[in-house]
Amino acid sequence: MIDDSRAMRRILRKFLEELGFDVLEAGHGREALEVLDGADAVPELALIDWNMPEMNGLEFVVEVRKRPEWRNITLVMVTTESEHSQIVKALASGAHEYVIKPFTKDGMLDKLALLGLVPVGVLS
Repeated sequence: MIDDSRAMRRILRKFLEELGFDVLEAGHGREALEVLDGADAVPELALIDWNMPEMNGLEFVVEVRKRPEWRNITLVMVTTESEHSQIVKALASGAHEYVIKPFTKDGMLDKLALLGLVPVGVLS
């Protein structure tokens, strides 16, 4: 997950670990690219904040989509940017879904289920 807020990273880490995900963290897009470059395996999911220093979430999405080896990463924007034009821009740039902060655990679970990323039995 990529967010400049440590508190948000902590919340998302706990949520994702409860679902069985191994979690990598970065405080901005440029750091996230470095983490991806050094990762042992390509992650299946990235939760990305829009507004961050050095490289924002949209710029990160664009960079990831340029790399064939990262094409299978499911990219979900998790942000306070709620204008329709921003949502359209993120999806057109390669994000798969968009979650507006503040979100609920159930709302995030529903988005991940929609994307086929919720382990069997979690929603039962």
